[in-house]
Amino acid sequence: MTEQQPFELVQRYPHFELRRYPAHVVAEVQVTATFDRAGNAAFRHLFNYISGGNAARQSVSMTAPVVQGFGPPQKIAMTAPVVQSGSLPGGDDAADYAVAFVLPAGMTAETAPVPTNPDVRIRAVPGSLTAALVFSGSGSKSAFEKRNQGLQEALKVAGLTGVELPRFARFDPPFKPWFLRHNEVLQDVVAPLPAAEGAASTPGP
Repeated sequence: MTEQQPFELVQRYPHFELRRYPAHVVAEVQVTATFDRAGNAAFRHLFNYISGGNAARQSVSMTAPVVQGFGPPQKIAMTAPVVQSGSLPGGDDAADYAVAFVLPAGMTAETAPVPTNPDVRIRAVPGSLTAALVFSGSGSKSAFEKRNQGLQEALKVAGLTGVELPRFARFDPPFKPWFLRHNEVLQDVVAPLPAAEGAASTPGP
């Protein structure tokens, strides 16, 4: 079974979970492609890296999910980022995406095997407070855009403020039936004010 990136559940809201992710390390590739093709364009480079395409010729366990972010490489706080308003580039236009594999817990930027492919970058990611909206089915641009819009609206209702750009996480391989796939939209948020933090730190049922 594929290892999944650990997190602490902070609170359950009606439409999303508030999670705390620890600092971790990712292997990422930047590609210029349409949203729906970006993952495939980056996957080969990343899979070759964890399969021994590195200076140590070391295989690295894959951790779910694969995270895709819009824009140049930046802080990716989860293991698959779409403007803050929740809209994606219009039509089928190509854009810059950062696609990342989260490396196993305990691995650091110093201990991770050095990539032999210059397109693969190893990057340390600090811990984050992140809202996650979970959904099943297609991981297409339209599906993520719809859920991201819903997450941004839910954050406003909850009084939480998003920071950075949202990210899109895919947990399952392409051969898994689309209706069984697990996907998530992830949005880092600022920590609540001290007066509200106590209420937000109690896990829901």
